Amino acid sequence: MAAAHHRVGLIVPSSNTTMETEVPEILRRRGELEPETFTVHSSRVRMTNVTEEELAKMVQDSDRCAVELSDASVDVIAYACLVAIMAQGLGYHETSEQRLRAVAEEHGSRAPIVSSAGALVRAITAMEIDRVAIVTPYMKPLTALVVAYIEDAGIEVTDAISLEIPRNLDVARHDPMRLPAIAKRLELAGAQAVVLSACVQMPCLPAVEVAEQELGLPVLSASIATTFEILQRLDLTPVAPGAGALLDGRLALRV
Repeated sequence: MAAAHHRVGLIVPSSNTTMETEVPEILRRRGELEPETFTVHSSRVRMTNVTEEELAKMVQDSDRCAVELSDASVDVIAYACLVAIMAQGLGYHETSEQRLRAVAEEHGSRAPIVSSAGALVRAITAMEIDRVAIVTPYMKPLTALVVAYIEDAGIEVTDAISLEIPRNLDVARHDPMRLPAIAKRLELAGAQAVVLSACVQMPCLPAVEVAEQELGLPVLSASIATTFEILQRLDLTPVAPGAGALLDGRLALRV
């Protein structure tokens, strides 16, 4: 039997160099378990510095990306910038997903829409977790915005660390293997899970299972949550090895 093939569309900031690495790697690992193949197709929106002005402009320009990905006849579209959505107001992922869906449909695409912001809060909820600690690369005001956004979704953020890296390219250069030690500085007494990277640009996939072992808690990230929802929207069981508790299969059995 021929392997099923799926086209995944990503809308990414122009300076993002992580999602086109981590998402395909998780999907490749899934291919070790199931007879499926994936290709990832990207459209970029200009953004170099993580400021509220550039994030707002990025959201406005995302419609063009939805059109371009519709032209590629992708099977799912993921808006892969968490903080761009969160900076537009509480619960804005719902508005953004609806708008991009309408744009895609106008151009002949029936692809479901995922956003990293929506995926993160929905994945935490799906894990039946309501208290998390988070690590972000953002300046403290943006981290406070992310905390407020997550808490508006009914999830308490028990603690947060801001690495305060202003340039998006520098965020991608942050060594993921430093993250477990950074996460140990979080106040974890009340947390049920750790979001090791609340940012799609800060790489963390190589460190997720290391952090789970060292922290004794489930660990996820914005990119892992996005991939989880991509698989769900493709009507595939959300399982992939080496990507932490969200994709280890236990959740798939529960739901």
